[in-house]
Amino acid sequence: MRKTATCLLVCMAIYHISNSQNDTADTSQILGEVIVKAYEQNQNLRKVPAAINKINKGSLERFSNTNILPALNSTPGVRMEERSPGSYRMNIRGSTLRSPFGVRNVKVYWDEIPFTDPGGNTYLNQLSYYNFNSIELIKGPAGSLYGAGTGGAILINSNTAQPEPGLMVSLSYGSYDHSNVNVQFNQGKSNFRNSFTYSHEQSDGYRDHTSMRRDVATWRSQVIAGKKETLHFNFLYGDLYYQTPGALTKAEYQKNPRAARPAAGAFPSAETAKAAIYQKTWFGGFNNHYKFNDHFENTLIFYGAYSDIKNPTFRNYEARTEPHFGGRTVFTWKPSTVNEKVKVIFGAEAQKGYFNIHTYQNANGKPATTLTNDDVSNGIWSIFSQADLRLKYDINITAGLSINQSSIKIKRLSIPTLPEQTRSYKNEAAPRLAISKKIVADLYLYASVAKGFSPPTTAEVLPSTSVISTELNAEHGINYEAGFKSNWLQRKLYAEVNVFDYRLKDAIVQRRDATNGDYFVNAGSTKQKGVESQVSYLLLKNNSFVNTARLWISYTWNDFTYDEFKQLTNNYSGKKLPSVAKNTVASGLDISTKPGIYINLTYYYSDPIPLNDANSEFASSYNLLGTRIGWRKDLKKKNKLELFAGIENAFDVTYSLGNDINAAGGRYYNAAAGRNYYGGVSLSLF
Repeated sequence: MRKTATCLLVCMAIYHISNSQNDTADTSQILGEVIVKAYEQNQNLRKVPAAINKINKGSLERFSNTNILPALNSTPGVRMEERSPGSYRMNIRGSTLRSPFGVRNVKVYWDEIPFTDPGGNTYLNQLSYYNFNSIELIKGPAGSLYGAGTGGAILINSNTAQPEPGLMVSLSYGSYDHSNVNVQFNQGKSNFRNSFTYSHEQSDGYRDHTSMRRDVATWRSQVIAGKKETLHFNFLYGDLYYQTPGALTKAEYQKNPRAARPAAGAFPSAETAKAAIYQKTWFGGFNNHYKFNDHFENTLIFYGAYSDIKNPTFRNYEARTEPHFGGRTVFTWKPSTVNEKVKVIFGAEAQKGYFNIHTYQNANGKPATTLTNDDVSNGIWSIFSQADLRLKYDINITAGLSINQSSIKIKRLSIPTLPEQTRSYKNEAAPRLAISKKIVADLYLYASVAKGFSPPTTAEVLPSTSVISTELNAEHGINYEAGFKSNWLQRKLYAEVNVFDYRLKDAIVQRRDATNGDYFVNAGSTKQKGVESQVSYLLLKNNSFVNTARLWISYTWNDFTYDEFKQLTNNYSGKKLPSVAKNTVASGLDISTKPGIYINLTYYYSDPIPLNDANSEFASSYNLLGTRIGWRKDLKKKNKLELFAGIENAFDVTYSLGNDINAAGGRYYNAAAGRNYYGGVSLSLF
């Protein structure tokens, strides 16, 4: 019924505004001219002395309008995984090593509001595709400004700065009964604007027992209170359900990659256990930007959130409630407004959570006898400062430092006699120093050194085995990096290369026991070396038929190994870190024409991926090819229409996208979708 009503709405609107114009806007951007906010720089990407990827709306719209994953995986140094529809993991330079579930060790901000909870976990799957307008990915330790973490940071912008009043409706449908509907209504102008968005997505999934449904409603309001003050209000409600099929052994994967995990020994099958995630999140934030004068300004943020999660699994039934709140304040001081040779940034961030984690025996998807019941109090705070200096001879220096503290307290209510378990990680410093130099016009060299600090997350201290692991130590590491960014050939060719050497101590590594429960250990030290590069070339622009034709390629080389890691009688020193491919390549061709027809062609390659610390088994390499073809039309009164269709995994490759690392019994494999198709329509009425 919902699909039918949406189709009728779209068709009626098209009929009423069917008289059209012939011009289609060219929205292409030169990569080096993109403005990034990371490290509070607010300047061209090529001038920022850091490894940053920015994914804009055009990059997100190269694919099916349902998932940000393929756009992120097209950028160097980043690997996003999906074990099953709705189950995400994020890898920035190897950080998936700690993330069997969810997004950990990567600090995420949504419209400048901390979206990562005080326990270190991020429910990225509570955001729909339409909650992303642009994404900035900071690679390497970013703790000098964004708190504790060794896996980088992600800055999400959900909407355009000044959305035009109007109604936007998008509908897509694809293989495996995958549908996605989004309705956005923008209202107001000048000093007061509101944006309301509702998204509904559902899919039967490629594998057995992989159905999912996601409903997300958001409200974003902007109030300009005079020349000095701007206020933003954000509210999100997300309701997500997805089935978890479980990983397969190699024999099961090769026999039928679409199968869910079968019953084995004392453990039921995925379907019998009714293994799934039921997740609801309420999130609200307030952002106030105040400009005291031309030299001094402040951003003040407060937020509150509540998540309710129920998770029947093969081994138990987990129920979690996770209320938390926090804030962030950033002051910016510029002594001169003419040349901005000096800019000083300082501020603080704090978060506090009061979680309850209750595990039961799983009686076919229902909670039975209590196993454990824990109240968890977690908190983090950091203070930070940064100075940007622009010196003679086009030399720029950025120096930043943060001091961080985190703590966790666990009271096991199911065993009243057990003393409260506590652990604090105090006064950890995370400095960063970066320098850049313009060699010739549009050629910038840069180098940086940064220290990272990452305490264990709540899910690592209290994993699915329910064994309290307060003995886990925080990770520490130093990252050395150098690179160049340049626009050549009258800015038709953008090229960027960076090399890094990251040495990590007490690396936190995931394990799985015979019951499929995960737990974590400190893994001694690691050596993580890599090269990340990307090139984009504008083949054509504004000829008689073509608006733009652009060819691009990104390449990542990783040499990640354990430097020293011995566990009992096993010596893994010198072994490759699991979950990281040595070589990956992404490339594409984007063509847009004056009649409004466009084509996006994308190719992706990954080397084999080690699946365990012993490197005794590898996931196979794979090649993916996809394309999207569409037609965009500007209609009367600034209205816009778009029709599109595409194919993903055109070679019908069998591959695993989201391997279970170090899994007991060799249950490593979670097969991704085979060849699949999609199509859709978008309509904007202004």
